[in-house]
This record gives sequence, structure tokens and C-alpha cells, in this order.
Amino acid sequence: MFKTDGVGRLTGWVGAASAWGHVASVPGKPHVPLELRRAPFSIAEARAAGVSGKALRGREWRRLGRELYCWRGWQSDPWLLLAAWHRMNPSATFAGRTAAWMHGLACQPDDPVEVIAPVDAAYRTCHGRHVRHCDLVVADRISIRELPATSMHRTLRDICLRSSAVESLVFLDMALAASVTDRESMARYVEGAIASPGARRMSDLMKVAEPAESQMETRLRWLLVRAGVPAPQVQTELTDIDGRFVGRADMYYPSARVVVEYDGGNHRDRLVADDRRQNQLVNAGYTVLRFTSADLHNQPDAVVAQVRGALLGPIRPVPFVQNGPIGKAREGPFVQKGPVGRAREGPFVQKGRIGGAAGLAGR
Repeated sequence: MFKTDGVGRLTGWVGAASAWGHVASVPGKPHVPLELRRAPFSIAEARAAGVSGKALRGREWRRLGRELYCWRGWQSDPWLLLAAWHRMNPSATFAGRTAAWMHGLACQPDDPVEVIAPVDAAYRTCHGRHVRHCDLVVADRISIRELPATSMHRTLRDICLRSSAVESLVFLDMALAASVTDRESMARYVEGAIASPGARRMSDLMKVAEPAESQMETRLRWLLVRAGVPAPQVQTELTDIDGRFVGRADMYYPSARVVVEYDGGNHRDRLVADDRRQNQLVNAGYTVLRFTSADLHNQPDAVVAQVRGALLGPIRPVPFVQNGPIGKAREGPFVQKGPVGRAREGPFVQKGRIGGAAGLAGR
């Protein structure tokens, strides 16, 4: 039976009209072109694919930098990100830590992306990109996977210019460990660019650079060197008295047979193997000191003191008697010479005309 509203009109349409109105108020699914899902893109590329600048403010998109966006579901790939920046700034050259990552060093390439632009270029530093303006010589510019980047040596010099000494040493060590350069090549480069910014620090740090396996090993070695402790050998193979291999030391002082190890975040995963190796080193006559990042950050002075103490070795009392008549004086490991009359009690007994010093033994 149909209902009426009292004036003869049917009211069966009320529910249906309300439902249609609710459906009409729900926005449609955003349009995400396939070509914009694969890599970052510029606003111009988005408009060419049919997506307006206003639509890029929606939840489906993420802003990476000035006029640079990506689909929110995109799986991050630094190479694709750098390629997008290059399409937007074709005359710029990737430099600094970005170039270091392109050369194979372990660092963050896009926090922010670092580039060098020509002096007359209109590029400016913005969100996600840091720009420096200078003219690069041909030898300082190479191509990696069809993207322009500074050469390895120019990259290291730029890092030495803009970073602290310890951070710069970290990159020099990484470059040596990755075999992307060697000490002789760096020395030749620095000699030819000694008047350039950053070259002086690079030259100084080269003297202590070593192919360390981790950044924290470099920081530990720098802490010791800065405190006046001699520079250790790095990644040294150690043997026992019979010449059998017992382990590789992060840092080693051969004069005192002291091994200094850094325990990183993966130490727990290889705890059994590390403990076995440490026992072999100790049995072979080595002194092993182990430190963590907490030691370096919270008590660096204690780290230096422990290493310095291990290099000095244990202090043992050695009997020492100077020449001269001592009668029967036997007290204490040290006997000094000189007339004192009555020898006083204590670990030190002076030697000479001591008279009743022999009776001191009975006390």
C-alpha cells in the first residue's frame, strides 16, 4: 500500500531520493596515469599526462621538492629520483654526498640532493635540493649511468670543504675501502689543486686515512689520534706463535700486541663467532679492547684512557738496588744511596751509612 503525506501526494520516493543524493556527494576515484606511477615527475610532466597542478595536492601524490612530485605508492629508487631532477635541471652536475653515493660510497644521496650549477644558471636551493654555483673543469665532471656527476677526487674535495674533519675522514676511508681511488692518486690530485677550496684539509686527512670497514671504526680511530695516541694499523691479519691465522683486527698496535675492536649493531647476530675469535686472540697473547657507539658518544675520555693504558702495559714492581755498601738492609724493592742515619720505615730504604737498618727487618 502506498502512503500519502495527508494531501494526496505519494511519499514512497523519499528514501530513494536520499540514497541517490548520498551517492552523488562521494568524490570519484582520483585518476593516476600509469606513466606517473613509475617514477618522480615534474608539474609539466603531470599536466602532459592529464593531471592538473591542483589535483597534485590530493592524497594520491607526494611532494619531493619544488615542482617535483611522485605517486604515493611509488617504491623509492634514488636513481629515478636523480633522473627526474636532471630532467628539470639539465645543466646541473650532481656533487657532494649525492655524487659520492653515485660512485658507490655508503651515504644518503637525497637528503638533500646536492648539485653544482653554472655561475649564470637560475637554479636555486629549494626543498629537496641544495645548489652551489661554480664552473667545473672538464676533468672534474664525468657521467655515471647517463647522469652528470663530479669525479671521485673532486667529490672528496667538496666534502672536505663542507664537512667536519671526522666526517671528511669517513669519506676518505670509504673511498679507499671501496677501491674507487688510492692514496697515490689522491696525492697527485691534491698536489695539482692545492690552492682550491677544500684541498688543504683533504691533504692533511690523507695522512691518517685508512681503508676502514665501517664509519664508526673511522670515528674511533680519529678519537684516538686526536687525543695523541699513535695511529694504529687497520684491518691487520693476526697469527699465533705457530703462524696460524687467528683473526683480523679492526685496529692493531703491534708494539704492545693490543687489538682494538668496534662492536657494531650486527654484533649480536655474530656474538658466538666474535667470542670464539676473541678467545683465540687472547690465547695467542693479544690484549683485546672492545668498544661500542655508546662508549664513543658518552665516555670518549674513558676510551682513550683504556687504550693508552693498554699500550703502556701492566705496571709490575721490579727489584732495583743501586751500587754501594748496604750491610744487611733488605727492606723494600727500591734502595737508594745516601747517608740518612736511621732508616725510616716504608717501601723505600736509602742506602749508605744506615747503622741499625739491619734491625729494621725485625719490626
